[in-house]
Amino acid sequence: MRTLLLASALTLMSLPTLAGSSDNQNALNQWANGEHRSQANIERNQYRHPAETLDFFGLHPHMRVIELWPGGGWYSEILAPYLKDKGKLIAASFDTTPAEDTPRTRYRANAGKRYETKLAAEPELYSKVEVVTFDPPAKTKLGVEASVDMMLTFRNLHNWAMAGALEPVFQAAFEVLTPGGVFGVVEHRANPGMPAESGYMDEAQMIALAQKVGFKLAAQSEVNANPKDTKDYERGVWTLPPSLRLKDQDREKYLAIGESDRMTLKFYKPEI
Repeated sequence: MRTLLLASALTLMSLPTLAGSSDNQNALNQWANGEHRSQANIERNQYRHPAETLDFFGLHPHMRVIELWPGGGWYSEILAPYLKDKGKLIAASFDTTPAEDTPRTRYRANAGKRYETKLAAEPELYSKVEVVTFDPPAKTKLGVEASVDMMLTFRNLHNWAMAGALEPVFQAAFEVLTPGGVFGVVEHRANPGMPAESGYMDEAQMIALAQKVGFKLAAQSEVNANPKDTKDYERGVWTLPPSLRLKDQDREKYLAIGESDRMTLKFYKPEI
């Protein structure tokens, strides 16, 4: 099976966010392949499986959802129009006016500004997206406690781990979610013993950390698995597409592998 359910049937019945449907996945697929998306972004659907992933997390159009560090907005292009009429997308993005001026803060500030420009350019799709600053460990408050139905993060855990801020991120997610709310995680999956600097993270450690702050593991999916990914590259996960850090060196080899092997984890905040 591609999905391993780990919660009891009784627990799953108490979580309204866990049930998916073919109609829901079809709606997500329409936005994932919509004309508002570039061909390059649509081509990455084969590696990221957005409709299957979001349906697995239990996304529904009435939800209040936070996307942590949306980057260039690849997933926001699907989430924002899907949630626009009945729900709410909150983008927890980079600090665009950082107190410190370093190469890293400048890079992130510019990325945050590009994201905001993207939203402003297509108000018919993105006018209802709320953007908040999320800069762990300095700024981790994501809103009123127990006010959000779903929290999502895609391939960000290694960045927070390298900054020593991973546990505060998980704690912030736990705090803002409603009881029964879902924390959906997609991340490059490490072989045991790999450092966060490789871009890959240990799946068992991520599950243990989530449980430490109070989450329960509802389910795991292999929808974003890639057995071709050997994870032993000179430039870590960024050796693979889309980064291709080695440029033309063995380019066809890495294109044939595709994007990274990824864990896909669904946690929930239990009733207290």
